[in-house]
Amino acid sequence: MIWRHVFPNALPPLIVDFTLAVNATLVAESALSFLGFGIQEPIPTWGNMLSLAQAYMFQHPWMPIVPSLPILICSVAINYIGDGLRDALDPRQRV
Repeated sequence: MIWRHVFPNALPPLIVDFTLAVNATLVAESALSFLGFGIQEPIPTWGNMLSLAQAYMFQHPWMPIVPSLPILICSVAINYIGDGLRDALDPRQRV
């Protein structure tokens, strides 16, 4: 009974919650690395790249775009994947 009625109806909100948690983890890691509390300098992360680009931002204004654009693209892509999975697995939309 649980597998037939409860689980199919609980799956779409769980998928959305998972994709939002993945995005929050991505942004949190980038923010912590940007502030210097995350992964340390020899390892390249998007937050470390943003922190490095901050020093050269006035001479080269395009430098912060290079690491921030992949953060945006990954966040949007993960949200679209979660939205597509939710639409594909939502039992209420089947006719």
